[in-house]
Amino acid sequence: MSLKMIRTIGFAAMCGAMMAVQPFTSFAAPGLQANTGLLQNYKATVLADSVDVKTAVEGGEVLTEALQGATFQVAETVGDGWVRLDVGGETGYLPVDGNISIIGPNGEDITKEVQSDSTAAAPSSDERRQNLVNYALQFVGGRYRYGGSDPHSGVDCSGFTRYVLQNGAGVSVARSSRSQANQGQAVSAEQMRPGDLVFYAGGGSIDHVAMYIGNGQVVHASTYRTGIKTSPWNYRAPAKIMNVIGD
Repeated sequence: MSLKMIRTIGFAAMCGAMMAVQPFTSFAAPGLQANTGLLQNYKATVLADSVDVKTAVEGGEVLTEALQGATFQVAETVGDGWVRLDVGGETGYLPVDGNISIIGPNGEDITKEVQSDSTAAAPSSDERRQNLVNYALQFVGGRYRYGGSDPHSGVDCSGFTRYVLQNGAGVSVARSSRSQANQGQAVSAEQMRPGDLVFYAGGGSIDHVAMYIGNGQVVHASTYRTGIKTSPWNYRAPAKIMNVIGD
């Protein structure tokens, strides 16, 4: 698979954070409808450290990584709590899951209204976690690459957990394993569930992270020799277990 160039959009002077987009002139939207609704002059602003804008709601590739503060023109809601965006003339999609806000031309915040569109069909906690595990396991056999952030082209341990959490569950975490170890809620080995992160330490500090997948196993981007693989969760002495999913 060819390496896909991912553009990063940030919120900083000289970096084009506030993207110039063409205004939408054909939409008239006094309000949102049950499954889909057109919006006019509504903006989506990234609240998390970063989010991945997808090319489609289901199974889409990453169009771009948007950093905190990046703002996009919203075209419409497309159901299940997702919105369609104009990303510099291209179409992108984002879930409204607490990582972004939707603000209207008069300052009205409709974020919760868009989120509620997905409430009825939301999967159970166990289903969501199993879906995340299934998503992560598709990358087993992939290449390890230090500093890599995409399992399609090579990824390190924290890049892997960050990628699968964002794209498999819509959960944003920090880039490094040490930072990820300070997010979410600490749980015991008895409380651990599929999707929780297991951290390992060397020399007194966190140096590796894996995702628990159930049945005493984790999946992780391990080494250059082995790549992305599964291992017993205690193949090394775990230093910390964190629930970053929030359920």
